[in-house]
Amino acid sequence: MKTTTRQGDFDSLPEERREAMMRASVAAFGQHSYKDASTEDIARSAGISKGLLFFYFRNKRTLYLRTVDYLMEQAVRWVVDDDFYAIDDFFELMLYSGERKLATLKRWPWALEFSIRAFYADHADIRDLMAGWTTRQVDAMFERFFKNVDFSRFRDEVDPREVLDMLIMLGDGYLHQRLSDRAPIDMDDFMAAYRTWCDILRSWAYKPEHLAPSAS
Repeated sequence: MKTTTRQGDFDSLPEERREAMMRASVAAFGQHSYKDASTEDIARSAGISKGLLFFYFRNKRTLYLRTVDYLMEQAVRWVVDDDFYAIDDFFELMLYSGERKLATLKRWPWALEFSIRAFYADHADIRDLMAGWTTRQVDAMFERFFKNVDFSRFRDEVDPREVLDMLIMLGDGYLHQRLSDRAPIDMDDFMAAYRTWCDILRSWAYKPEHLAPSAS
């Protein structure tokens, strides 16, 4: 009689065990390309056998995608709090989120490198999946996390969702340029640029009565 191997339920593990596995995965995929990251090294770093790793994840791709989701869950956990939902200004919310995400990345070694590699994923196993994942995440983020934003501040002809896309594209351009120049990514410098982009887009997108008066 043919038997079927039961797949382990990663989400049922204690948080400490899950975090150890995810931190090991983030570090491996952050330091190496998808192809070159070693699942054996991930298992060893997490303090488990490779067999046990694949008990919870069917293959390398499943592990990678769960790691992307897990890191996003951690970011939401640290970013979204009572103060977050008390902000009703679109750009203030974007800046608050950016600062909190920066703090999150600093808590996880190699998280920034992992996130950049995921954003520019080019391996056949994950390229199309990650492209779709990014689009779905932005759509879900806008619907879920902007529910308290006062969109009446925007000029009638401006779509706030398109402004969000503009900020994402500006960030993408910044990262792409740094990578093309083989320059290190300084997140404090990125946030300084991000604040400038928000100021510029606010002055264009908001109705005049919702802009702060110019200093005399």
